[in-house]
Amino acid sequence: MTTEARHHPLPAAPRLAPDRLRDAIVGGAGAVTFLWGVQARPSARLDAFCATGAHLTGLLAGYGVLVLLLLMARVPAVEHGVGADRLARWHALGGRYVLGLIGAHAVLALCGYAAYTRTDLVTATGDLLAYGAIAAATAGTGLFVAVGVTSARAVRRRVRHETWRAVHLGALLAAALGFVHQLAGPDLAGGLLTRWLWSMAHGTVAVLLVWYRIVVPVRAALRHELRVAEVREEAPGVVSVLVRGRGVALLGAEPGQFFRWRFLHPGLWSTALPFSLSAPVRDDTLRITVKALGDHTRRIRRIRPGTRVLASGPFGALTAHRRTRRKVLLLAGGVGITPLRALFETLPGGPGDVTLLYRASDATGLVLRAELESIARERQAALHFLLGPSDSAFDPLAPRALRHLVPGLAGHDVYLCGPPAMARAATASLLRAGVPASRIHSEDFDHA
Repeated sequence: MTTEARHHPLPAAPRLAPDRLRDAIVGGAGAVTFLWGVQARPSARLDAFCATGAHLTGLLAGYGVLVLLLLMARVPAVEHGVGADRLARWHALGGRYVLGLIGAHAVLALCGYAAYTRTDLVTATGDLLAYGAIAAATAGTGLFVAVGVTSARAVRRRVRHETWRAVHLGALLAAALGFVHQLAGPDLAGGLLTRWLWSMAHGTVAVLLVWYRIVVPVRAALRHELRVAEVREEAPGVVSVLVRGRGVALLGAEPGQFFRWRFLHPGLWSTALPFSLSAPVRDDTLRITVKALGDHTRRIRRIRPGTRVLASGPFGALTAHRRTRRKVLLLAGGVGITPLRALFETLPGGPGDVTLLYRASDATGLVLRAELESIARERQAALHFLLGPSDSAFDPLAPRALRHLVPGLAGHDVYLCGPPAMARAATASLLRAGVPASRIHSEDFDHA
C-alpha cells in the first residue's frame, strides 16, 4: 500500500445487499403488473382474453430486459455488494424467464389478432409483420433467441469467446428494437405519464451501461496508464504478471477482488479476461497469477514488459466485508488460490484465527507455495496442503476430514474458490459439516 493510501484511506465503497436488490427487482415486477392491471379490461371473448395476456407478458418482458441489462452494467455498488458470479447466475436465470415471456407474448398476440380478424395464423402473421413496430420486435426477438442459444452451456463451450461477446452485443440492439415496439403498444401509447416513466427507466439503464462499461474504463486507462512491469514464472504453466501505473491505490481494489484485463498484445487485445489480484496493492502495482488453461492464458506468458494494459474494475464481493465471525477458513483449489492468497495475508486476526486449506492433485499443482508458507509463519496461521488425485479413495474435503483439520469448523466463516467441480463438492461437504450456507462465501469466476 502506498504512503498516500495509508494516510488518506479511501471512503468505503457503497454496497447493495443481494436481498435488497432481489426485493427491488420483484417490487418492480409488481409495479409493472399493477400498471397492466389498472388498464386491463376483462372480457370473456377469446381475442380480448389473448390480447390482455399479450399486454401483460409484453410489459413484463420489457421490464425483464431492463433488469438483465442493469445486472450486467457493472455498477460498483451492485458488483461489490452482490458479487459478479451471483449477478451472472441471476442474469442467466432471468434470461430464460424473459425468453419465455417474449414467446408467450408473441403467441398470445398472434392468436388474439387471428381471433379478432377471423383469419388463420399464417395470414395473421403476414398481416402483423406489415406493421413497422411489430417487424422491429420480431427482429429483436431473433437477436434475443441467438443470445439464448449461444449462452446454453453445451453451445458456449464450443463457441469462441469473441463470438459469444459479439452475439451478446446484439442484445443491446434487440432491447432498442423492443423499446420501439413497446412505445407503439396500447399499454404505453395512450398515457403520457406512463410513456415518460418507461422512457426514463430505459434512459437510466442506458446511461449506466455507457458510463460504467465505456466511460469509466477509458477514464481509468487515461488516468492510471497501466503497463506490464514484469512477467514472472511461478510454476510449470503458471505466471504472475505485475502491472504498474500511476495512483493505482485510487482504484480502491480490495484483496479478493478481480479486474477484467485487456492486454494490448497480439492475440489478447480483443478480449477482456477476468483475473483476481493475487497480492494486495503495493507501490502502485497490481499482481495477477495466471495458469495456462487455454489460448488466451497461454499467450500471457509471452507478454513483454511495457505492454499497455486496460483494466476495468475492481469487481467481486469475495472480500473481508463478507466476514461475520472471528474464525475464518480459506479453502482453495488449484489456481483458485489467487484471491485467497491476498486474503490470507490481509484478513485481520490473531494466531489461529485464520486457516488455509489448499487442495491440489500433487505438489507441482501448488501455486505461490513459498509465499503462503511465509505468510503462515509470520501471522501464525494454520496452513494445510491437501494433496492427492480427485479419484482417490480418501477425500480430504469430506466433512469428517474437514472437521478434523479445522476444529470448531461450524463456527467459521468460509471463503471458497476453486474449479467448479471442486467448489460444488466442497460446498456440499461444508454444509454437511454444519457450516450454514450464509457463511460460505464464494465466487465462481467462470461466470464472472
